[in-house]
Amino acid sequence: MVLGCNNYDIVDLGVMVPADKILNTAIEENVNIIGLSGLITPSLDEMVHVAKEMERRGFKIPLLIGGATTSKTHTAVKVELQYKGPVIHVLDASRSVAVASNLLSENEDERSNFILSIKDDYARIREQRAGRQSSKKYRTLKEARKNKAQIDWGNYTPPKPKFLGIKVFDDYSIEELTNYIDWTPFFQSWELAGKFPAILEDEIVGTEAQKLYNDARSMLRRIIDENWLQAQAIIGLFPANSINDDDIEVYTDEDRSTLKAILRNLRQQNEKAPGLPNYCLSDFITPKGQAEDYIGSFAVTAGIGIEKWVEKFEKEHDDYHAILLKAFADRLAEALAERMHERVRKEFWGYACNENLENDALISENYQGIRPAPGYPACPEHTEKRTLWQLLEVEKNISIQLTESCAMYPAASVSGWYFSHPESKYFGLEKFPKTRSRITPSAKA
Repeated sequence: MVLGCNNYDIVDLGVMVPADKILNTAIEENVNIIGLSGLITPSLDEMVHVAKEMERRGFKIPLLIGGATTSKTHTAVKVELQYKGPVIHVLDASRSVAVASNLLSENEDERSNFILSIKDDYARIREQRAGRQSSKKYRTLKEARKNKAQIDWGNYTPPKPKFLGIKVFDDYSIEELTNYIDWTPFFQSWELAGKFPAILEDEIVGTEAQKLYNDARSMLRRIIDENWLQAQAIIGLFPANSINDDDIEVYTDEDRSTLKAILRNLRQQNEKAPGLPNYCLSDFITPKGQAEDYIGSFAVTAGIGIEKWVEKFEKEHDDYHAILLKAFADRLAEALAERMHERVRKEFWGYACNENLENDALISENYQGIRPAPGYPACPEHTEKRTLWQLLEVEKNISIQLTESCAMYPAASVSGWYFSHPESKYFGLEKFPKTRSRITPSAKA
């Protein structure tokens, strides 16, 4: 939208577009620049793939990288090394015009100096990162497993869910979800920094934030009254136990004799201060043979039907409302994830029946249990979504598809796991040493 408003002709291919289509269209349209935007973590790997394909096919034109999940470091370390042409991370949309102008400048010296300065900057970033990585200390996987979280399983009785299996919500009330919207990320998606509702009175961005909020509330009313979007959810609660330190077995029933799936998890291996464990999600599930435990999974979307309305706005050259609707659908999907987790805790699993939290407390995660998502810090291997899809039979039951690169469609979708243990917590996994290997037979894919 920003480039278009500055007299650049834009060929918008939409979301989750295969690399071949991007590059073939670039050739057919004789474009000057290719731009990729990444809003979800699988996009990062896809950007690397596109860069490799551009190099393989002999492209020379610039490649712009942007979006919420991207960074200058990722661009320098992962993307730029795959393509000899100019690769540039654009921090936000407001800077895209200056970048494009420099890249397409008729002044050859100006253009060359700009590209060289970017390449030098990225080379420096790689050197600094390599230096930091070399100074970090890691435990072997065996040592890290010995330093796992120590939970007193002998004095813990895992809560049994009120039902086992799958439950589908085909048309969830969007009106109900309005009470669960986290507005702060909504403003961040428009590059307005500040916490809601204080941002509405901010001295710098308050006026624009209030206008955006009013427009969003007006659109929300139309979404509800005119049935623009459909929200769907599926949850599953299953018998489970941890095995071999890092993995989790999921069983078909309480007999626990038939495996439904094995969840593969990664463990932190960085050197920790004394007393701090190397976490793995399996630490929060009772080891096999000690007690009968359980795990949950979910997939939700609020993006069904969005294409018709986005296409309508774009045909009317109303980019503002097209982007507003996309951003709002994302917030509604997150709100549905929040609401379903609350219902799991209080109603379906029932381990927190007396919980009574306001929305701010829910946003701050002041409740028992966690819902980590494949592709994010505690379980960064996003291909585990395939196991989640298998467990819930997602595409059979609701209208969310999983692409080859494990992105979800519609984009306004969320999926993940439910852990109930009171000591379960979120954590991040750093880059692993090159010598990392999984040594247990159960770890073979």
